[in-house]
Amino acid sequence: MAYTALEKMRSKNLETYGKNVGPAQPMLYGSGLERADLKSAALRFLHERCEELKFDAKIEAKEEATGMLCGTSLMPNQIPYNMQMDLNRLCLEKALERFIDSGVAEDAYDVYYCYLEIFFGRYGKSKKMVELLSEFEANGSSLLMKHRDHYSHSVYVFALGLAIYETNAIFRRVFQEYYGIRSKNEKQQERKAANLFLEFWGLTSLFHDIGYPFELPFEQVMSYFEVNKQDRGQGSLYIAYRDVDVFTKLGAAAKKQFQKLYKKDFDTITALLAFDVTDKLGAQYDFTEEKMLDVLNRKPVEPDDFGYFMDHAFFSAVRLFHELEESVKAPGITKMHVDALSAIIMHNSLFKFSISFYKARDKAKRKRPLRMEDHPLAFMLMLCDELQCWDRTAYGRNSRTELHPMAVDFDFSGNAIRACYYYDEAEQEKINEFRKDYKAWEKGGEKGDAPRLKAYSDMAEKEQRFTSDIKKIVDLTEIPLHVVPDTRRNDRTNKHVFLSSSNFLHLYDFAVAIHGKDRSQDTPTAELERQFEMLSLEYQLSTLNRAKNFSRYLDAIDCFYTDKPVDYEMVTEFTPQQAAIFAPLEHERWIREHQAMGWVYGKDYEVVPLPKGIKSDSPEGVEMRKTLREQMRCHHIAMDGSVTTEDIRDHYLALPEEFQDKDWKPINSMLKLLKKFDGLRIYKLD
Repeated sequence: MAYTALEKMRSKNLETYGKNVGPAQPMLYGSGLERADLKSAALRFLHERCEELKFDAKIEAKEEATGMLCGTSLMPNQIPYNMQMDLNRLCLEKALERFIDSGVAEDAYDVYYCYLEIFFGRYGKSKKMVELLSEFEANGSSLLMKHRDHYSHSVYVFALGLAIYETNAIFRRVFQEYYGIRSKNEKQQERKAANLFLEFWGLTSLFHDIGYPFELPFEQVMSYFEVNKQDRGQGSLYIAYRDVDVFTKLGAAAKKQFQKLYKKDFDTITALLAFDVTDKLGAQYDFTEEKMLDVLNRKPVEPDDFGYFMDHAFFSAVRLFHELEESVKAPGITKMHVDALSAIIMHNSLFKFSISFYKARDKAKRKRPLRMEDHPLAFMLMLCDELQCWDRTAYGRNSRTELHPMAVDFDFSGNAIRACYYYDEAEQEKINEFRKDYKAWEKGGEKGDAPRLKAYSDMAEKEQRFTSDIKKIVDLTEIPLHVVPDTRRNDRTNKHVFLSSSNFLHLYDFAVAIHGKDRSQDTPTAELERQFEMLSLEYQLSTLNRAKNFSRYLDAIDCFYTDKPVDYEMVTEFTPQQAAIFAPLEHERWIREHQAMGWVYGKDYEVVPLPKGIKSDSPEGVEMRKTLREQMRCHHIAMDGSVTTEDIRDHYLALPEEFQDKDWKPINSMLKLLKKFDGLRIYKLD
């Protein structure tokens, strides 16, 4: 069983109550088909390879010895601790599934949220690190000449790495050998390796671009001149950073930890990363620690030495280190954390232009591509970062008019990667013009530069620039790569794009307020956050998803929200008629969410006998019934099986009024909350 703690709880319930009351074993997408596409492979990795993720045998033994449970569901101490860990993993699996289906930033947010809750302890501590990148890109990137999304991009990169690990036995073997992963039996070893990969690949991939807010101001200044077709270079006005040592300096605890790990003293995180990169690659690529440190020290202060580019990877690594220092704490930082940081600092330009010189005009200066045995996390990051060029929102002025792939089909079978990148068939005229020009260039003896059509030409031309460039960066001897372009109709129905728009960046704060809607308005924010964080990850995500679906509900009643003053009728409260439209939609969200999380229909938690002397209507009895519901994972208004929207609507209409009210009355409260947290107003179209 993939979710072993859930199965253990089901068996215990069966033994206790003499009937199969739940929990249900969650279903795997594409179960039994062993498909090798991106979605199937990535979700299968989470579902099957990551059994017992974050389980704690000591806590489990304590629970069995004392009879006191340590896991949190709706409230603390309701379920076994390992059952909570299983549910957390299921949350991540379902969040990734939603994101792969949609590709939108709001669903990428859920993946970040789950990862931080599982591996960092709580999202609230790290939310600024995650939200800052999204905020900068959404608001500042339109001033640039070239810029595309890095927020959803990073989650796609994360999914790609999981899929490759799942399907490529060669990489799995290299990863296990590199980190010396050994266990008593092969299954335990595979599980241990997969859980370790999930943690540190997640750290590497999800945060490899969080330094972009440092690069964007630099590019904005450059764009001011490039808009007049002035190339960057000698004579360009550029910005550089000063007092960088304030940013890179190690604290006393970090110094002590790294001395313990490496038996060497470091004053800055830059010095540590220079050492780690050199230790891994210096001998093979002929550079010293001193030379690498010099390169890293000059990155933020002398961009003119690097083609007048600012390297966001430098800032991503340093920024992530400070997050680890704050959340994991210095004594908890390991060599694998440092490996994630060194993979990040290399991924953008450091390896390509300061280590391997993969585009040097003098071919003798070029070094071999990175092998997976050299640095598995860096290898995977650079490979997936290059492959992930589809479905990325274009922000820059030029980027918005260029032709980029909108979708992709992957086949990871046979330890290989076959990718078909799709371009919008509405752009066929551009493609035909390119093909015509390219054929003319060939017939003319291939004089001068070949015609280009951004990403399409890199995949369609005989030079196969897209694939050949990747092969110059990472050694694909063990992972053959074959890429082809194609066209198809652009279907954006999965994007859930609605008229409502704003800088809707405060989902966490919004969800905290929704959960605390019944508290006094004078309740301090810190207390509201504390109460929200007492919920399990499952219930936190449910509240977040209620907030995210608000724009969908407004769309259904011909309303929208915006932070801009517009000449439409403002809505201050929803009418019963409007509620009758969107309440069934909220009920559908709740039903499908519970089905995905393994809940089943049932009333057993309401009727099974309680311990002698405890009455069902007593405060203790009420709490015990709630606890039984969480342990059985059955609910009297849940639904089983494959149900349609119409089925769920009929189910909603048959509910007593008190349960119908739960689907729409809290949404009225959101009107005030939106105004408070985002300065938004609700307007009616007609």
